[in-house]
Amino acid sequence: MTRVKKGVNALKSRRNILRKVKGYRHGRKSKERMANEAIVHAGVYAFAHRKDKKGDFRRLWNVRMSALLKAEGLSYSKFIPLLKKHSIALDRKILAGLAQNNPETFRKIIETVK
Repeated sequence: MTRVKKGVNALKSRRNILRKVKGYRHGRKSKERMANEAIVHAGVYAFAHRKDKKGDFRRLWNVRMSALLKAEGLSYSKFIPLLKKHSIALDRKILAGLAQNNPETFRKIIETVK
């Protein structure tokens, strides 16, 4: 079997790795092994934080609704079951948007469930 030298492929993979870590600090931006490690960790964090973002937004929506609900004398934890009881199928994202941008519409929903 003939000998295969992998100079071209090694340079290409090294170049791609170092391109991905451009802007990182210290050896992580210039040393191949540290750069590879940094890429792996970055991927793990990116995956985990994509999942976390969904929870973060849900918490934000709850806070936005809660602010207007408190002014109307109702708590968030009492409001959500009332919505289900009255078969109002609006999700938290829509309700939070109404609370923030159209408070009058949101107040009408509150009056409906009270």
